Amino acid sequence: MTDTATTDHAATDRAATDHGADRPAAAGSAATDAGAYLVPGTDRLAADFYGFQDELTPVELEASLRLRDFMEREVRPIAADYWDRAEFPTQIIPGLADLGMFGAMWPETQRFENSAVWRGWAALELGRVDPSTATFVGVQSGLAMSSIAIGGSPEQRAQWLPPMGRGELIGAFGLTEPLSGSDSSKGLRTTAERHGDTWVLNGAKRWIGNATFADVVVIWARDVADHQVKGFLVRRGTPGFTTTKIERKQALRIVQNADITLDGVRVDEADRLPNIHSFREVALVLRLTRAEVAWQAVGVQVGAYEAAVRYAGERQQFGRPLASFQLVQDRLAQCLGNITACIALCLQASRMQDQGRQGDEHAALAKGYATTRMRETVAWCRELLGGNGIVLDHGVAKFFADAEAVYSFEGTRDMNNLIVGRAITGVGAFV
Repeated sequence: MTDTATTDHAATDRAATDHGADRPAAAGSAATDAGAYLVPGTDRLAADFYGFQDELTPVELEASLRLRDFMEREVRPIAADYWDRAEFPTQIIPGLADLGMFGAMWPETQRFENSAVWRGWAALELGRVDPSTATFVGVQSGLAMSSIAIGGSPEQRAQWLPPMGRGELIGAFGLTEPLSGSDSSKGLRTTAERHGDTWVLNGAKRWIGNATFADVVVIWARDVADHQVKGFLVRRGTPGFTTTKIERKQALRIVQNADITLDGVRVDEADRLPNIHSFREVALVLRLTRAEVAWQAVGVQVGAYEAAVRYAGERQQFGRPLASFQLVQDRLAQCLGNITACIALCLQASRMQDQGRQGDEHAALAKGYATTRMRETVAWCRELLGGNGIVLDHGVAKFFADAEAVYSFEGTRDMNNLIVGRAITGVGAFV
């Protein structure tokens, strides 16, 4: 599996040196074999109608093509089966780690110099094949590792980030609670009480991705002394810390979400994140990940669109392919318009992050808009398949279902629009 992540370096090197829209596809890649989703004679996705891939540096392009190849060879063939069984394919973790998917922005774990634009594009490439894999990477890299990188001491960063970057340790991010989601900044109920050099945590968390098999979970709790939110590294097997898999999900079924119970969980002061003083620092982590979720939403649209285009070319009705009907072409053009607009929005948000100009409102607009258009696009793609759009066999049904979870996490559309609305008016409308 690790070998397939590095298939045909010579071909990707050649592609990286010719950074134009007409460069040849990477020889021997799954993209070449599948063909239908690429612009003929190039390595560019057909859904990338305006050639936004050209924004990547040669090194970033090579990394993206390797990731695309890995996702096509190692994930696409098994994704529907694992989704149907609601299981996670742990065998893909080393390959993702070898590709530098974990901790790409932090010096301890960065495999090559990269931009927020590339990290967003990587989320698109992950999401267009399997949104659950994209979510797993987002939790491991964006939420858990970023929490340690932003809130941790140098010693904590050195202890945790390298093995997490190699995929040897898995992390999770425990913020959402059974009675607290959008109101986490004020409604957090999990408590932390200090007793000498030990903290005692009590409370519950819900919808925590990766938690069933995570080696460490970043738990956010409110200090009973000063009422501020603080972060704690809770290791698997700590007494009083239990996880229960959430069953019967109908979206992102591969992601292992869990309910967490904290009953007198004792955590050493050495495992408290010392640079977290309030929810303000938590918001810094969420800002980083929110923009990448917007890119993931674009990937979901691309995956559904590619499946719909393929189906329209193969399916015969009234003696000719669906693709030959005006209404079908109109719907596909609408989908492509949504995808193109969302890439442009996400691209500028990522550029602003690279320039240090991105605010909460910019990440919020990208996430809120991209996920809203995603819902629209996957619904249109499912509609084009008729009854076949509700079975896993044709590729759209999984995107249609998974989109609902991507739409909801990292801030709902309503909450993100309120963040943007505050920037527009100068007046907060939060309850």
